[in-house]
Amino acid sequence: MILTVTLNTAVDVTYHLPTVRRNASNRVRDVAQRAGGKGVNVARVLAALGHEAVLTGLAGGANGQLLRADLATAGLNDQLVPIAGETRRTVALVEQDTDRTTMLLEPGPVVTAAEWSRFLARYEQLLTGSAAVVLSGSLPGGLPPDAYGVLIALATTHQVPAVLDTDGPALLAALPAGPALIKPNADELATATGSPDPSAGAEALRTAGAGAVVASLGPEGLIATTSQGSWRARPPRTVTGNPTGAGDAVVAALTIGLVAGAPWPDRLAQAVALSAATVLAPLAGSFDAGAYHRMLPLVEAERIPPRS
Repeated sequence: MILTVTLNTAVDVTYHLPTVRRNASNRVRDVAQRAGGKGVNVARVLAALGHEAVLTGLAGGANGQLLRADLATAGLNDQLVPIAGETRRTVALVEQDTDRTTMLLEPGPVVTAAEWSRFLARYEQLLTGSAAVVLSGSLPGGLPPDAYGVLIALATTHQVPAVLDTDGPALLAALPAGPALIKPNADELATATGSPDPSAGAEALRTAGAGAVVASLGPEGLIATTSQGSWRARPPRTVTGNPTGAGDAVVAALTIGLVAGAPWPDRLAQAVALSAATVLAPLAGSFDAGAYHRMLPLVEAERIPPRS
C-alpha cells in the first residue's frame, strides 16, 4: 500500500474557455469540479494504474464535504482528518485556443495545534503496512515550517521511504530529515538553490539531505541525480494540453518504481510517459491511457556523465 498525504487539500475547479481576456467578461465553455490537491492527484493515478493507495491529510467546511463526497464517488480510500477551517479551492483557466493554463490558488485554512496532533496520530497509524509515503503540496497556515521534516522522521522510524513534492521553505526545512526522493520543477529547483543549472541544483539538494532528486523540466522531460548516477529522459514528442497534475503523475510513477526497486532508467521512462499522457487528459489526476502505453516504449533515459 502507498500512503499519500495532502495537508492542503482543495476542491479543483477547471474552466475551459477559448482564451482569457483581461479586464473583460470571459464566457466559459465548460466547468469541471473534483477533489484535488497534489497528493489526491497522486492517489488517483496510483489507483488507475492498479496500485493500492490510501490518502490522508486535512479537510474541513463545506468544501471539505464536497471533496470527501467526490473521493467516495471515485472509490478512493479516504483517511482525511477533519478540521474546523474551510478547505480551499483552486481554479484552472484552460485556454483551448492557445493551450495556456492559468492557476488561481487559494491559501487554505489555518490548522490548530490540536488538529495537527490528531493528524499525526492518524498518520502514524497509517504508516504501519505502507510501502512508501508521498508528501505533496503546500502547507496550510498554522503548521510548523518543518512539518514535512516531522512526517519524514516519523516515516523513517517506521522504515517507510518518503517521497516529497513541495517547494520553498517547506522543502528546505524538510531536507535534513532525509527524504528518499524529492521532485522539484526547474523553477523550484533554481529558487531553492540559486543555481540556474538543474544538474548543479539537484546535486546541491542531494548534499542537503535528499536521497535522490528528480527535477521536472516541462516539455524537456526529467533529470535524475541519485547515488547510482544521473540520467535524463525526454518525451518522444511534444504534447500540448492541460499540464495541471503532470508533476503529480511523475511522483506516482517514481513512487511505484521506488517500491518495486526498478532501475532508474525504467522509473524515468514511466514517469515521462505518464506525465505526457496526463497533459493530454482534461483534468488533474487523469491520464490518457492509450497515449501512455504508446509513448512508454519510446522514452529513453540516457546517463549524464559525472561533473568534472
